[in-house]
Amino acid sequence: MDEKILPQTYFSSHAQPRLASWHGDLDYRALFEQTGDCVFILGLDFKLMALNPQAVKMLGYSNSDVPANSMEPLLNVEAFTRAQILENRVTIFEHTFRKVDGSPLPVELSSTLVYAADDKPAYIQLIARDIAERKQNERMLKRNMRAQSIIGEVTAVLFRSSNIEGRMPEVLESLGYAIGVFSCAIFETRNSTLRIKHRWVDPAVPTFEAESVIALYLESLSKFPDRVFSVPDVPEKITGTAGVSMLAVPIQGALGSWGFLGLFDKEDRLSWLPTSFDIVQTTANLLGAAIERIHYEETLRLSERRNRIIVDALPDLLLRVDRSGRIFDYNAALSHPLYLEPGAVIGRNLHDLWSQEVAGKLLPRIPDETLFSHPRTLENFKIPGRTGSFEARLFPLSKLEALIIVRDVTEQARLNQMKSDFINWASHELRTPLTSAILMTELLRQGCTPEEEEEYLLTLSSELNRQKNLINELLMAGRLENGALHIVVQPLDLNPVLKDSISAVKPIAKKRNIQIHFSAADSPCMIMGDVSALQQVFINLLSNAVKFSPDDSDVIVWVKRVENQVQVSISDSGLGIPTEALPYLFERFYRARNVTAADIPGSGIGLYIVKSIVGELGGDIQVNTELNKGTTFTVSLRASLGAGLESQSRT
Repeated sequence: MDEKILPQTYFSSHAQPRLASWHGDLDYRALFEQTGDCVFILGLDFKLMALNPQAVKMLGYSNSDVPANSMEPLLNVEAFTRAQILENRVTIFEHTFRKVDGSPLPVELSSTLVYAADDKPAYIQLIARDIAERKQNERMLKRNMRAQSIIGEVTAVLFRSSNIEGRMPEVLESLGYAIGVFSCAIFETRNSTLRIKHRWVDPAVPTFEAESVIALYLESLSKFPDRVFSVPDVPEKITGTAGVSMLAVPIQGALGSWGFLGLFDKEDRLSWLPTSFDIVQTTANLLGAAIERIHYEETLRLSERRNRIIVDALPDLLLRVDRSGRIFDYNAALSHPLYLEPGAVIGRNLHDLWSQEVAGKLLPRIPDETLFSHPRTLENFKIPGRTGSFEARLFPLSKLEALIIVRDVTEQARLNQMKSDFINWASHELRTPLTSAILMTELLRQGCTPEEEEEYLLTLSSELNRQKNLINELLMAGRLENGALHIVVQPLDLNPVLKDSISAVKPIAKKRNIQIHFSAADSPCMIMGDVSALQQVFINLLSNAVKFSPDDSDVIVWVKRVENQVQVSISDSGLGIPTEALPYLFERFYRARNVTAADIPGSGIGLYIVKSIVGELGGDIQVNTELNKGTTFTVSLRASLGAGLESQSRT
């Protein structure tokens, strides 16, 4: 090749520099040496002839030491590409050089075929541009696109899943492999405490524990929950894994920042961060949306479950109806008197389910626009074919629907009647002895014979005692209601208690020639009880037995031991108790109809007091009765340990 066309070249010290003598070479040489591009001059046989300082620098050599033999492999261009260059058909192509340290260097080569004066090809000029950064960016772009695709697919599956919570580890695994980290975790840092909810760890690093890394920065994470934390190097002694780096990205949502997405890398030392951060942040946002969905769904489930529990616990019947009376929802406890199977009710009309008269008061057949504008109440009504009294309340849900709550008020009505009866009775019972006492006082003031005076004083004393007993019973009932009755349970002998109680009632029984039969055992009958409270029980039962027995009859008291209990039975031969009255017998102020009809005085409080005291003592009371033949009350009390009962008393 003619040397006149060559610029100055840079070879090793074994080759002497040569100056080109071609006219105009000074301009070319200046451009060759000073251009910012890397220029290579090749012969037509593709042997390296020269390279400028920028090319030397790009390859990592110094200008004084460029071994010629090391240049040859650099330009090992494929035969096909060589042919294209010589035909001047290829001008730009990519190639890979090998730098002085052996590392690959991707370049983009621009080729120019230089001709001599005779218009024949003389040599080849290659201009090289370092495209390592571009290649890196392309690789990162491809990785990012692949990661976005994977995350997009996984997120779509996640949101379609009915078990978002269970699929979180799968999402973290896909994210980890997509961006090239070895562990991902979702964690909370509330009140400076750490809670990892979901995690994934590459099987190649099974011993890694994210807690040890996060714990180092827990205080900062808790204090600034909406900041991104990047930790480039965590000491190996902390993690047990060399070169661990961490990125903590806040998981944001409509509910605010509640936790972090943590990513852990050990090889790239967060080299993925600049190019992958958008993916990480997008993923964190998607996870935040998914977690919020979990929260909302759980809140809805909890609310529905709570509402269902509340509705099921209500003793009322619930109906959702439209303005025509059509029933859409139905809920009632099995114990409700109006209970029907929901399938037999939903879809029917309230006017058909109830009587037209009842339903029409709550929902007129021709509704107007104001029908569901305000609540309505239907009190104390009855349903044909059903027992009991009911109350219905209508609450508008919208202009087209309303909720009807139906309550069984049978017991309330009965209690109201009992209250009314008690007020009437109490007024009569308290006024009668007071009236008699006033009358006796007036007679005594007017003057009378000694015999009349004794009679008036006796009547006055009797009426005042009657009033005192009634007031005492009312006070006792009040103390029982308020829990103010003080009972001390201790071992005691039952025999003296029964004797004293019988003695207190005998004067009343003697007036009507009624005999009370009881013989105490020779040995003590030990029970657990309270003397004063038990006297209240037995005096009430004995008084009732005498009160309801006919004249010249007997009241029998006997005691027996049954296992670990002592039973006291008191029998009379009086009116007996109607069957329908038995469930209410021990309620306050209740009096059976046959007693009221017989005009036998009483408050209806005594048996309530008896039942309450026996319950406080840990005992029980039972009744066995037959109309017009008599009644037996049996009180069961706890026997004292070691107590014996040698005999039962009955004559």
